[in-house]
Amino acid sequence: MNNENTPLLRNLAKEKLSRGEPVFSMTIRLVRTVDIASIAHTAGFESVYIDMEHSSFPLEAAGQICMACNALGVTPLVRVPGPDPFFIAKVMDAGAMGIIVPGVQSADEARAAVSAVKHAPLGIRSFSGAAPQLNYRSLPADETIRELDQASMVVAMIESRTGLDAVEDIAAVDGVDMLLVGASDLSAELGLAGQVDHPEVHKAFLQVIHACRAHGKAVGIGGLGGRPDLVRQYLDLGAGFVSTGNDITFLSGAAAQKRKQFA
Repeated sequence: MNNENTPLLRNLAKEKLSRGEPVFSMTIRLVRTVDIASIAHTAGFESVYIDMEHSSFPLEAAGQICMACNALGVTPLVRVPGPDPFFIAKVMDAGAMGIIVPGVQSADEARAAVSAVKHAPLGIRSFSGAAPQLNYRSLPADETIRELDQASMVVAMIESRTGLDAVEDIAAVDGVDMLLVGASDLSAELGLAGQVDHPEVHKAFLQVIHACRAHGKAVGIGGLGGRPDLVRQYLDLGAGFVSTGNDITFLSGAAAQKRKQFA
């Protein structure tokens, strides 16, 4: 039997964040095949997140990519459309190492997300038996639950004035690992759509960083993939997780650049 202090299941991105090391993530919206896991790994990404909020991504494809990422040591997260505990459970049962919940606006919403990801006594997630994250090892139920719950991540996105106002309470929720600032939606909510370098947006980032520092949570940066200067600034201020952009923009940008070579 596995020693409780030596986990069978490791979430390398979660470990890096706990050590104060940066984690760079690629968002997947377009590619439905496992090839994208190898591409992300070869490109040097420590994590991917599959965006099931802003795409028509099917759950089966998401699960296959999660399993491929797990085999390569790339942490697969899934941005779910909302806080539905039944859908979150299906995502986790399919192989995800954590979820990203968009538009979290209160501590209660954050607690509901934690409850959906974790098994009893930490949460309400139903135990499904042998897990893909553990390569379907046949383990005692208590050991499987312990491995899954210690490795899983819960990420709450801060994308609104309401969420920003509640950021201290959200950051204080046990089981929340990271607050991810969605700069695109947050700037729009502040009446500054697209102005991610505006002082009010900067102030919001600082507010989230301060709350996370006070409660020992990681900080994620989203929506700044086109501004590496701002990403570096927030990494220096204490952020750790960087959503660098998605496969659609990567492909479109590279395709446009290649075409210009033959103009």
